Amino acid sequence: MTSIRISMELRDELSELKVHPEESYEDVIRRLVEMCVDDEPLSDRTIQAINESVDDIKAGRVSSLEDVAGDLKLN
Repeated sequence: MTSIRISMELRDELSELKVHPEESYEDVIRRLVEMCVDDEPLSDRTIQAINESVDDIKAGRVSSLEDVAGDLKLN
């Protein structure tokens, strides 16, 4: 067991996230961590798509939200 130092503001925010009044801060923090960690690895196809997207951005092959909205006549 160890202690951590947090601000009163963060403590209050954690209190608001409790599922029930008796839930410990450790349980709240554990639940938050589990929600944030995705232990499923990316597929090769997804990694390839990400790399292609990065290449598109670097090459300037992008459109602004305004341009897309205009093309779809949403403005």
